[in-house]
Amino acid sequence: MSIAEAFRLALETARVNPVRTGLTLLGVTIGVASVILLVGIGQGAKNYVYDQFAGMGTNLLIVTPGKIETRGVAPQFGSDNVHKLTYRDATYLRRQARNLSGVVPVAFGTAEVKFANRTRDVNVIGVNEEFQEVRGIHADVGSFFTREDVEARRRVALLGRVVARELFGGDNPLGKFVRVSERKYRVIGLMEPKGRSLGFDVDDLVYLPVRSAQDLFQKEGLFEILVKVSSHAELDEATGEIRRILKDRHNDTEDFTITSQASMLQTLEGIMNILTYALGSIAGISLFVGGIGIMNILLVSVRERTREIGVRKAVGARSSDILRQFLVEAAVLGSVGGTLGILLGVGGAALVRSLAENLPAEVPLWSVLLAWSFSLIVGVFFGVYPARKASRLDPIEALRYE
Repeated sequence: MSIAEAFRLALETARVNPVRTGLTLLGVTIGVASVILLVGIGQGAKNYVYDQFAGMGTNLLIVTPGKIETRGVAPQFGSDNVHKLTYRDATYLRRQARNLSGVVPVAFGTAEVKFANRTRDVNVIGVNEEFQEVRGIHADVGSFFTREDVEARRRVALLGRVVARELFGGDNPLGKFVRVSERKYRVIGLMEPKGRSLGFDVDDLVYLPVRSAQDLFQKEGLFEILVKVSSHAELDEATGEIRRILKDRHNDTEDFTITSQASMLQTLEGIMNILTYALGSIAGISLFVGGIGIMNILLVSVRERTREIGVRKAVGARSSDILRQFLVEAAVLGSVGGTLGILLGVGGAALVRSLAENLPAEVPLWSVLLAWSFSLIVGVFFGVYPARKASRLDPIEALRYE
């Protein structure tokens, strides 16, 4: 028996028993669709995180106070031995380090902001004039801080779009004064809308010159220092140079931590890959269960068609022909179920994209090919036992079977 003839018989058998065939396909279809959909959600989550980090700017290094490492003693919480990162550290770093295209000292805190009879508790961030270039967030109405604003500790502010809308409604806030912790600041600009980034609403911020923010929070130390390196190839060299310069200023003590954007992305990529593979593996279990369904249905088919098998053997069909026929049936069930599962999975991913804009499910081609190939393999694998059982039937006993 040729493969083409076996394929024709498989389709005929499926047509004769539509309910049984449909139930068999259902298990494989759900399994393949689950694999594609869950892998797509995992891939979409990974791409979303990548996009969020890309929105922070490129070639970034983040310097934070305190050294993150494990020592031979228990950590001393609240210790005063750690040097603070200061505004002078940032300005000295900007003058001394090569290959840096921007250095931003950052002060951060929460304050009550008022205008007229409207009050709102918001996050306040203090930065310098290089913030726009380093973080890729710009003022699109009015103007950003100047170096003179920062050095003179001027009480000027820029508002995120959410803050501006909540305090001023549809009115133009430029030139008006807001109170931040009861201190008056003149609004000189509005930041471009950016939405949420890594779960944080960038539009719900008030921006102050960093020296003014330090005065407001009565803190000499900085929250962090953002450093933009001229090119990605110079990240390692710049990291070493920053470490050397700051150690010199901190009495040869490395009481700070330098984290690169690339290292954060690499760590997150590992986590997201594990999540994607775990989701795909869980979905693969349902595909495995679908394969067991194929085996059960074929075993029932062998029993129902025992006399047919006996007749075919009596008129000259070989055991290999019977084996080939049932294996082809299993392969057809697996491949058709896989194709339907692909359509269902891709459609489900499109539905997720339409319902969750922040988490677009993106179906990679490899997941489609893998799921379909696995469905075919599952069908053949679980079809081997019923096919061998059918091929080994004794023709005399098969003809006597009622």
